[in-house]
Amino acid sequence: MMSRASRPGVELSDRVLLPAMALVLVAVSIVSLSIGPAALSVSEIVAALLGVGDEVREIIVYELRLPRVALGIMLGAVLGFSGAALQGLLRNPLADPGVIGVTAAAGFGAVVAIGFGLAAVSVLMVPLAAIAGAAVATALLFSVAARSDSLLALILTGIGVSSLATALTSLAFNLAPDPITLRDMILWLLGSLENRTTTDLYIAAPFVLAGFAVMATIGRGLDALSLGEETTRSLGIDVVRLRWRVVLGVSASVGAMVAVCGAVGFVGLVVPHMVRPFVGYRPGRVLAASALGGAILITLADLVTRIPTSGERLQLGVVTALIGAPIFIWIVQRSWMASR
Repeated sequence: MMSRASRPGVELSDRVLLPAMALVLVAVSIVSLSIGPAALSVSEIVAALLGVGDEVREIIVYELRLPRVALGIMLGAVLGFSGAALQGLLRNPLADPGVIGVTAAAGFGAVVAIGFGLAAVSVLMVPLAAIAGAAVATALLFSVAARSDSLLALILTGIGVSSLATALTSLAFNLAPDPITLRDMILWLLGSLENRTTTDLYIAAPFVLAGFAVMATIGRGLDALSLGEETTRSLGIDVVRLRWRVVLGVSASVGAMVAVCGAVGFVGLVVPHMVRPFVGYRPGRVLAASALGGAILITLADLVTRIPTSGERLQLGVVTALIGAPIFIWIVQRSWMASR
């Protein structure tokens, strides 16, 4: 393991880093709001947001573009924060929201809804089915892993839930009634923010807020946990309670975002590693920076999906994987070289 002194990076104060990242996020969001079939200037966007602009532009901003940008910010914040929380809890740099099986389970729920034609009944059926899948995965985690205080039991249970959900999803693909339905299943799983509305925001927001509320004060516990479970208990922190707060919070927030945006990978894995050199490698400090970093990454990735192509548009999950995988390889190589 790298010593603290040998780790590359320049630690920045939260008073500098977080406002700087917030400004970057605002700038990227404005760019995202301006791009579309009808290009809008910054002044037109501001006027529309304040309700003093042209009525048509207000409709474009509020009904078409703002929900997409807001969902992207929410998705990135959830994935970045959840990845940092799980890496701190499990003390594993490879942990991400997929490790507890909620992402795969939510994806399976949505695929079943699409395969059985429930999406034609109501636009709410797919996200509700995905949330139900995430809820079942969370229940399995609680019922199986709660019998043991071991983190290994939690990890193995999550892997089992994820493997089962992936296998059932493959079975759903195999039983798809026609090629069009199969295509819809696959495209949904690849993730997208296109054509999202305020309805999707209303569906996801309560679960995301509940998840963040559960995890609001986990920073101190994660900092203590980095010193070992015995030290954590000596500080009066309930390790088991901390563990389940993270699992429940991640399950609620990630499950809700997968329900409305599809499965988007690599953000929760990569972003904490990107911000960690600037926050002093303290798990508690990584949380907020990872949330902002994830929001920036998703907003940028969504801009890439708008690049015109000759065939299907790029899906968000494909873009994040293409961005995230090389960055992660670079981070691993840089860390390894610094440790020598």
